[in-house]
Amino acid sequence: MELQGTVKKITDIQTFASGFQKRELILMTQEQYPQPISIEFLQDKISLLDNVSEGQDVKVGINIRGREWTSPQNEVKYFNSITGWRIEKLPAGTAQNEPTQATQNEPVANTPAASDDNPFRDDEDDDLPF
Repeated sequence: MELQGTVKKITDIQTFASGFQKRELILMTQEQYPQPISIEFLQDKISLLDNVSEGQDVKVGINIRGREWTSPQNEVKYFNSITGWRIEKLPAGTAQNEPTQATQNEPVANTPAASDDNPFRDDEDDDLPF
């Protein structure tokens, strides 16, 4: 899968006692209701973020992972994570111009003008109670 948008934030590398490392990228989608998506880059993939900076438009190859966890009280919980494995810089403004990702300020094209005509006025089979 792929996500496309603008880099909002890149976190510092987190190193855990086991030697495991991760770094997160916050990607702001460019659609009617933009979403900040947290994408984790793990182990050797954290170096992919070295050449990316905040404000750049990017396309990120992702995997969605899920896991199950049982608490000490024996409650089962489920968690999801989004893991990045590839990142591609896009030319400036590309994320906003993607046709499948409309922005809030984008005018709606080919919208018919409002009309006072009721297209259902001649329907006699109206069985609605109101």
